[in-house]
Amino acid sequence: MSKKENVLEEKIMPVADKIANNRYLLAIRDGFMLAMPLLIIGAMSLLIEEFPVAGYADFMAGIFGKQWGDFFLVPYHASMAIMTIFVIVGISNSLSKHYEQDGLSSAVISLVSFFVLTPFVTSFTPEGSQTAYQVGSVIPMEWIGSKGLFVGMLSAILATEIMRYITGKGWVIKMPEGVPPTVARAFSALIPGAITIYTFGIIRLIFAYTSFGTIHHFIYTILQLPLVSLGDSLGAVLIANFFIGLFWMFGIAGGDVVQSIMTPIWLALSADNLAAFGRGQALPHIITQQFNSIYLWLGGGGATLGLCLALLLVCKSQQCKKIGKLAILPGLFNINEPIIFGLPVVLNPIMVIPFIGTPLVLAVLTYFTMAVGLVPYPNGVVIPWTTPPIIGGFLISGIRGAILQIVEVAVSFLIYLPFIKAQDKEYCEQEKLYESKGNDSAAG
Repeated sequence: MSKKENVLEEKIMPVADKIANNRYLLAIRDGFMLAMPLLIIGAMSLLIEEFPVAGYADFMAGIFGKQWGDFFLVPYHASMAIMTIFVIVGISNSLSKHYEQDGLSSAVISLVSFFVLTPFVTSFTPEGSQTAYQVGSVIPMEWIGSKGLFVGMLSAILATEIMRYITGKGWVIKMPEGVPPTVARAFSALIPGAITIYTFGIIRLIFAYTSFGTIHHFIYTILQLPLVSLGDSLGAVLIANFFIGLFWMFGIAGGDVVQSIMTPIWLALSADNLAAFGRGQALPHIITQQFNSIYLWLGGGGATLGLCLALLLVCKSQQCKKIGKLAILPGLFNINEPIIFGLPVVLNPIMVIPFIGTPLVLAVLTYFTMAVGLVPYPNGVVIPWTTPPIIGGFLISGIRGAILQIVEVAVSFLIYLPFIKAQDKEYCEQEKLYESKGNDSAAG
């Protein structure tokens, strides 16, 4: 191993490992994983209602009536449109289990704490009017969707930490033996829950006396908007994907490290696009979660689908051919551990440049094809990261998105080609050497 690689392993990798195992980042990741099936269902429901094919809406209306789309809009509004609620429950539950506490009680208290901070007022403009009216005693949808995501994340973490602290102090009601466990858990959460909720009530009062009015406006203005604006840039994508590749080169799941930080930002951008897509408006963002997972990670981290094809079509060594046959099927579903650990890519100086560089090239290619209008922006539909190429591109950007993915696979193939040829040559020489030694042993 070179001196530079030693420095990376000794200095950078411990930091990456700490990030990957940080309890708050793990809780955020798990929270989004809990919400992800619901986000996919909601987003796909809206896609079905707004499927981008000419004549589709009229065809469906002719069969099911003019209001046919309402059937699919309801699941969207009950899932993707209120994503913050599910994320709060998931984060709090995960963090509580890290502390070996009752995850369900903490999740419920965290959700109530979030609602304590949320103004039960929304603006309403009657049809045909230009005047907006403030309507009270309603839950504002804007703050339980993507706009309230950061407040929800902070609420889940803070509420769970307060619950843990109070419980650790022993300030709980302990029921006598023989009381059913569910009843005992309910009473044990009473005092910690009350203190947590009233603490959030104090926070609400503090912000009521500021120019922001609510913590939602404060966090959205001061934290969420700047972070989202930063994440909505080609530079942020290049930096994020550089570190994903770098961490993978040392056997650390780079996607887990980087996405635990970037997923809230990229999903918020996806939600903005999806909302605009549902209203028939221009999509505001190029960078979304799907920009990365669908266009940059073709075959998995490092965009290794092109490498799979090179292994099958070009390589002559038995090791490369067998790895190619083993990796091509999972590679079509963006799973590439067979290549990362079987070729291997990990700690392989020959593969470091294409593995890190290919997603960066694809990022630039994708960004500028969308910026100049050759390919539509991602529509914000959250689809599984295992969606095969062509299908994934079509679902989020139409037929031109599918064509772009085909071009990207060809580009990744060409980038990997000279490097895998060098690797294949090395393996061929090793196999010839082993074969000659085997023949010599047999002759002896």
